[in-house]
Amino acid sequence: MGETITTLNTLELLAIPALPLIAALAAGLFGWALKETLTHWITCVAVVAAAGLSVDVFVQVLNGASFYGNFWTWMLSDGFVVPIGMMIDPLTAIMMLTVTIVSACVHIYTIGYMHGDPGYSRFFAYISAFTFAMLVLVMGNNFFTLFFGWEAVGLFSYLLIGFWFKREAANYAALKAFIVNRIGDFGFLVGVLAIWYYFGTVDYREVFAAVSSFVAEGHVLNFLGWEMDAITFICLALFIGAMGKSGQVPLHVWLPDSMEGPTPISALIHAATMVTAGVFMVARLSPMFEFSETALAAVILVGALTAWLCATIGLVQNDIKRVIAYSTCSQLGYMFVACGVSAYSAGIFHLMTHAYFKSLLFLGAGSVIHAVLAQQDLRKMGQLRKYMPITYITMLIAALALSGVPPFAGFWSKDLIIEATMVRDMGWVSELAYYALLSGVFMTAFYTFRMFFLTFHNSDRVPAEIKAHLHESPKVITVPLMILAIGALGSGAWGYYSLNISNPEVMNGFFGSSLFVLDAHNPLMRLEELEHAGEIGFFGEYMPMILAFMGIGLAWLMYFKESTMPAKLGAAFPRLHAFLLNKWYFDELYERIFIRPARCLGTLLWQKGDLAMIDKGMIHGGIIGSVTAGAAKLRRIQTGMVYHYAYGMVIGVFGLLTWLLLKA
Repeated sequence: MGETITTLNTLELLAIPALPLIAALAAGLFGWALKETLTHWITCVAVVAAAGLSVDVFVQVLNGASFYGNFWTWMLSDGFVVPIGMMIDPLTAIMMLTVTIVSACVHIYTIGYMHGDPGYSRFFAYISAFTFAMLVLVMGNNFFTLFFGWEAVGLFSYLLIGFWFKREAANYAALKAFIVNRIGDFGFLVGVLAIWYYFGTVDYREVFAAVSSFVAEGHVLNFLGWEMDAITFICLALFIGAMGKSGQVPLHVWLPDSMEGPTPISALIHAATMVTAGVFMVARLSPMFEFSETALAAVILVGALTAWLCATIGLVQNDIKRVIAYSTCSQLGYMFVACGVSAYSAGIFHLMTHAYFKSLLFLGAGSVIHAVLAQQDLRKMGQLRKYMPITYITMLIAALALSGVPPFAGFWSKDLIIEATMVRDMGWVSELAYYALLSGVFMTAFYTFRMFFLTFHNSDRVPAEIKAHLHESPKVITVPLMILAIGALGSGAWGYYSLNISNPEVMNGFFGSSLFVLDAHNPLMRLEELEHAGEIGFFGEYMPMILAFMGIGLAWLMYFKESTMPAKLGAAFPRLHAFLLNKWYFDELYERIFIRPARCLGTLLWQKGDLAMIDKGMIHGGIIGSVTAGAAKLRRIQTGMVYHYAYGMVIGVFGLLTWLLLKA
């Protein structure tokens, strides 16, 4: 299944996912016998080693190395062959680098954050296995390996979100994430099976090589009475999976609720694993999506709607982690818009930079929560900069990066997406997306610094009993923050200048042939032409940065300078405030449309079907009644008298002899 190409060490590649897996098994199976110290040493050393190997592989790929090949056959049935193999190219290498570095920081941070928790070993087993699953997802060379990693990250996210299973809210959030992802994963599985049906293989290279001729042959199918191109159907089905996994509207409702899990897993899910899987998948399948304008338009619309809508919700949230969670939904929307306008390299670039500053924000929030004794309400914080200087500085770096302020990481990648959207001509779709992203920049800067000012500035609202315990977090927490702050500060300029990710000649740039863009679609090439011609203009180039500073300025005015203004605005627009505070009432809407009817149907089947028809009718009135009546009649035979039993034996012998004589 495809020619084997190897210029990388096979054992090194296998070791990268194997190390977290072995550590997870050790912590999970023998954690009961291990002390906390030994548990975190095993898992942290394994993931740090995987990160070191990923750096080595990345450097080799940067110098032109690659790998493509199969190791074992996973499934074999007639003509259906599913191998276990890897595909290591620039896209895979940058994902491996991001996943392992962020995961290593989260592992180290967890030592301090989860110290003393009864499930300490179990948590380390879960996050190591989670890292393994994401590495399998990005390193595989076929759709079923992708699907295995896809489902595995879903499983471990369920276990981690519901880690504190004695909390009803945690169980509810875990179940919600699992069910919503099943909806998306159904579409994803349909897409994978359609690929095997039409192409006869699940191997990436074989499918990608056949797409062009497949589209030229004009394959169509009827779906629910609609006739559509087969390639469009496949791409849309796969994108439904991406919507669920990456928390895109309308399947975004699980992502903010995932905050019920411990903060380290919130950072891992929202920064480098799970939610980035959808963006990676669309980029990896660029040779397919490029041949469906309808699918690309759908990706743009969903991404733009999510970027804008989730930003509006983040404006008024009071839980520090939920503000960051809605920011994740919004930023993922930017990445999908980038993929939809065929700027896949810009989308992956933002995925990388976002991983650093978003994990930093989450871990910084965790440091704050750790200091204020698990308090997460922004209205009960304030003036924490005096007690937590390292957390304060690192979170300021992350906030500036998320807002898109130069020279921080988010500026380089987010602005590139917005400019690519501006020059990509897809009619009203791209125009709508452009203005949605621009307004999202303003809102992002505003809610990010609203959170920042309420936490570290504003008035001191910390309860007295908590203030007595305020202090900076230990080094095991602050050192990962400082490492991630380096990424939040410098990864953007590094990617833009050193890796030359924004090179419009995608086939010759950093990503090489790992991304495919039709010349007619390439927005980065068009952007370079317009810049050389001087047609971008001042506002086209600097508007995102201007809006970012305006958003920060408004947050400063409302939550630093005039702190009474938010209450006045909330009182002036109570319905709008309630609408946003209640997240556009998506949960209530789903409760009425889906959950309540499903519960009514279940109750009806239980009461009328199970109890009335089956239990009382068929079982108690039918089967059980017949058995009871028959048993009552048979019970009369059991008299306990010896002569009755002897009489029965004589009749039996007589009957047997009669049958033998008649047979003879």
